Amino acid sequence: MSLQDVLGKKIEEHRPRTTKLLKEHADVKVGEVTIGQAIGGGRSVKMLVTDISYLDPNEGIRFRGKTIPEVMAELPKMEGKDYPTVEAFWYFLLTGDVPTDADVSEVLADFKKRSEVPSYVFDVIRALPKDSHPMVMFSSAIMAMQKESKFAKFYEEGFNKMDAWKSTFEDSTDLLARLPEVAAFIYRYKYKDGDIIASNPDLDMGANFAHMMGIDAPYDDVARMYFILHSDHESGNASAHTTHLVSSTLSDPYYALSAGINALAGPLHGRANQEVLSWIQDLYKKLGGKVPTKEDLKTALWDTLNSGGVIPGYGHAVLRLPDPRYTSQREYCQKHLPEDELFKVVSMIFDVAPDILKEQGKAKNPWPNVDAQSGVIQWYYGLKEYDFYTVLFGVGRAIGVLANITWDRGLGYALERPKSLTTSMLEDIVKNAK
Repeated sequence: MSLQDVLGKKIEEHRPRTTKLLKEHADVKVGEVTIGQAIGGGRSVKMLVTDISYLDPNEGIRFRGKTIPEVMAELPKMEGKDYPTVEAFWYFLLTGDVPTDADVSEVLADFKKRSEVPSYVFDVIRALPKDSHPMVMFSSAIMAMQKESKFAKFYEEGFNKMDAWKSTFEDSTDLLARLPEVAAFIYRYKYKDGDIIASNPDLDMGANFAHMMGIDAPYDDVARMYFILHSDHESGNASAHTTHLVSSTLSDPYYALSAGINALAGPLHGRANQEVLSWIQDLYKKLGGKVPTKEDLKTALWDTLNSGGVIPGYGHAVLRLPDPRYTSQREYCQKHLPEDELFKVVSMIFDVAPDILKEQGKAKNPWPNVDAQSGVIQWYYGLKEYDFYTVLFGVGRAIGVLANITWDRGLGYALERPKSLTTSMLEDIVKNAK
C-alpha cells in the first residue's frame, strides 16, 4: 500500500472524531474558548488588538473610529474629485488624525521620492512564465524588493525594540509608494502585450494608478475609493492576520506583506469578488442577456437556493446590515454608470435578495457584502481579466496591514504563538465535562 493510500485511510478514520466534536460538543469549554472555536478557525475569539479599524455589526468598518461615510466626507481630496487621496488616508490610518492639506502635500512629496521601482523587480516579473497568476507575480515582486529593507538592515546593525517602528514605517512607506506601479506593470505586461505606461509620480496614487493602467477619469476616483474600502477589516481576516503573524517574528515588512498577499489569493478570501461577478454574468445570460423583471429574478434566485446553491456576495460573518463598502460602491455606480445593464442586475438583486434570504431563514445576514458590487465596476471600465481583481484588492489591503504592523512594532507586540491540543485531548475534555 502506498504512503498516500495509508494516509487516506488514516484521514477517513479520523474525520468522524472531528465531526462528532463539532456536532455534539462544540460548546464545551477548552480554557476560555470552546471546542467549536478551537476547531473552527478561532472564529470570534477576541485575542487580537488593533486601533486601525474595527468591524461593527451594525455600522460596518470604522477606520480609526470613523465610519466609511465620515472618512469619505472628512479626508482631503484632490480638486474636483469625490474621494480622498490614498495619501491622506495613509496619514489618517497611521495617526488617527484627519490630515490638513499641508500634511497631505508632505505625504505626496514623500511618496514621490520613494516611488521608483528597482528595475530588477520588473526583470523578476518577466522571468516568470507569462501565464503565471498575477498574484504570483505580485507576491514575487514584493519579495524581490526585500533586499531594499531598512528594517532588515536595522536589525543586523543592532536591534533596539523601542525604535523598530521607525524602520518598519520606512519599509512600509517604500512599499506603498511602489505597489501601484508594480500592479499596473503586471496588468499591462500580462494583458496588454507588454505595452507599459510609465509612472507619473507628480500625480497622487489613485490618479497615477489609473494613468499607468491606461484608463481615463473618473477611474482615478474608482482607484481611490477601491483602495480605501479594501484597506483594512480588523486584524482577524486572513491577509491582515497573516501579515501580523509574520511580522511578529521580526521578519521585515517585505516578508510579512508578501505572506499576507498569498493569504489574500485564496478563494475563501480575496478571490470572492471575481467569483461573484462570474455568477452575476452567468445569471444575466440565463435570464436572456437582458435586465430581467423582478419576478423572473426572484424565480431564478429561489431556483439557485433550492438547488443547494447560494447567492454570492450576500452574507457576512459579523455584519447584520448592508456592508457600507457595498453602499459606497453602489452610490458610485448610481452616479457614473446608472444605465449599465450589469449594474442594473446587481441593483435588482439588492432589491429582492434580502427578503428571499430572510424567508429561507438560513442566512444570519441577508445583506450584500463588499464583493457583491466591486467586480461590476472594474468590468465597466474595461478590466475584464478576473484574475487581476485580487491584485487590486492586494494594493488596497497593503495600506491597512502596513499601518498595523508599524504600530505592532511601535508597541512592541510579542511573537504570536497560540497553544495547540490533540484531538484526543479534546475528547478527554469532553469526558471530563460530562
